[in-house]
Amino acid sequence: MNDPFRLDGQRALVTGANTGIGQAIAVALGKAGADVICAGRSSMEETLALAPNSTALSLDFSDPMAAKDVFEAQHIDILINNAGIIRRDDCTEFSEADWDDVMDVNLKAVFFTSQSFARAILARQGRGRIVNIASLLSFQGGIRVPSYTASKHGVAGLTKLMANEWAANGINVNALAPGYIETNNTDALRADPERNKAILDRIPAGSWGKASDIAGAAVFLSSPAADYIHGTVLNVDGGWLAR
Repeated sequence: MNDPFRLDGQRALVTGANTGIGQAIAVALGKAGADVICAGRSSMEETLALAPNSTALSLDFSDPMAAKDVFEAQHIDILINNAGIIRRDDCTEFSEADWDDVMDVNLKAVFFTSQSFARAILARQGRGRIVNIASLLSFQGGIRVPSYTASKHGVAGLTKLMANEWAANGINVNALAPGYIETNNTDALRADPERNKAILDRIPAGSWGKASDIAGAAVFLSSPAADYIHGTVLNVDGGWLAR
């Protein structure tokens, strides 16, 4: 019997794969047998050295339409919408530019990249997988990250909407909601002794997560083992939301 967690013969595109969670997912998909396209605006050299069967594609998702022609040009089975940015400031001081920049990358690009991917899958009457990267802030408010919180609430909603429309046509759409993970985006929190302690005190697992913790869940949702999973936002958070 074939291993339902293997991805041999599949081709995946991972956005924002240069570092952190995106890099870990690209590496894990490659080790599971997929050919991986690492897409983003930064150098992918480090990821390509770590991820088997990987290539780089230069795309800047500050343009939400950056990937509109990618999926017609090549056969891709799995889309991981990981690219994201964050801006921090008090709500009373938050600028329109910071709002728009975050929403363009974190939400608008997710929708239009998924739209282009789905059109290609539907045109060839094939099967496809979309895994969006949501957040604990898809469920909570957070502090001083208004556009990030709004965008991640939006990602959770789009995940369910797209699943409703595409599940019957062979496209699985799900999302992962990472908890507090050791990445560049959380450097400021981990460097703040009070915030770091407050976060650790609430996590039942007692530690920050690692990017590889998200990668295993991404491989699962990309695999045949998840054939009947649609519209789910899977928390990978050390128990944070259960607290």
